[in-house]
Amino acid sequence: MKTILITGGIGSGKSKILSFFSKKGYPCYDSDLNAKKILNSNQVIKNSIKKNFGNLSYKNGKLNPKYLSDVVFNNPNKLKKLNSIIHPEVQEDFKRFTNNINKPFVFMESAIFFESKSNFQFDYCILVTAPIEIRVKRTLKRDFTTTSQIMLRVSQQWSDQKKIEYSDKVIENINWNKTVLSLEKLLIDLKIRFNITD
Repeated sequence: MKTILITGGIGSGKSKILSFFSKKGYPCYDSDLNAKKILNSNQVIKNSIKKNFGNLSYKNGKLNPKYLSDVVFNNPNKLKKLNSIIHPEVQEDFKRFTNNINKPFVFMESAIFFESKSNFQFDYCILVTAPIEIRVKRTLKRDFTTTSQIMLRVSQQWSDQKKIEYSDKVIENINWNKTVLSLEKLLIDLKIRFNITD
């Protein structure tokens, strides 16, 4: 089994690309979704979040994402602290997810894999890119946030140029039909690269 990382900036389309591989029958792990599950279910993590960011981080026992986002995305040190709390647990959760998988590939989507200085090693890294104006438009439509809030998050993520240095493949996701063709070709290339026959 080979582990494939899908990463990229906010609004680049990582989740849609993860869904493409899921529909192909491959196991797929959504880091953001599972991080939220951990933040809501792991009592040790919950206690640590409350200790570092205040009791308002949770409301009626559930994560208060708006409050926590407002706190950490306006303070790089607090964002770094949040990542140091949650990302090691996400890594362990991903390892558990991969146990007993009998498939040639497993895909993991993570927006800030490099920024979190994760020590987890992947066999292959896909970087998803798109022009910033497209990414902002997508995020505004999805999250009902503001352009300034999006740009604040963008400023705290590595640039595509920096991520390219650590990536095996760059997928430009502007036109979905063209993206699908690129992903179909990538799957063929991955099978050849890792000598997979199925």
